[in-house]
Amino acid sequence: MSAPTVAGKPVSSRADQWFLLQPPPEGYTADDLDRIPDLPPHTELIDGSVVLGSPQKLFHMLVLKLLERELDRQVPEHLLVAREFSVKLAERQRPEPDLLLVRTDVLDGFDQTWVPPAAVQLAVEVVSPESEIRDRERKPELYARAGIPHFWRVEQDGDEAVVYVHELDPASGRYGRPSIHREVLKTTVPVDIEIDLAGLRRR
Repeated sequence: MSAPTVAGKPVSSRADQWFLLQPPPEGYTADDLDRIPDLPPHTELIDGSVVLGSPQKLFHMLVLKLLERELDRQVPEHLLVAREFSVKLAERQRPEPDLLLVRTDVLDGFDQTWVPPAAVQLAVEVVSPESEIRDRERKPELYARAGIPHFWRVEQDGDEAVVYVHELDPASGRYGRPSIHREVLKTTVPVDIEIDLAGLRRR
């Protein structure tokens, strides 16, 4: 049985695979993520380079748990709350937002590993120390360019969660100035929702 290949190079062992995460000169493609063997969970592709997930803080886990639970409870049935699922934005862009709101009519079965940006109504990123630049700058830029209409960025401020709610300006193709939510996240777009952010401190 021949060894699997990645970007034209043979992969002979699990150890060798880690060395192949150095991208080829032209960068990896979004489809390569489904072909590279034994990638760790939550691997992303940004600008053709593989980005590996790092251990998350308790804050990150609790905020995601809170937002996922409340979105599941409050969003209409035609939208699916997807946690840590990738979006194929372009040939060399396949990030994995922390949370997504996805239209259920475009889902293609249990075996799919990504969704197209046209299916996404909302992308959410919870900022971690190692991903600050990606979450604050590069990913919002990519989401806006792909036409994702809504983006939330969640930041830690002491023991508080602060949510920056962005909406895409169709004229400029960029996200406008955010509304900033502390204690309570209340918005009518992309869905009518109210989330008690202060509940995070009472755990």
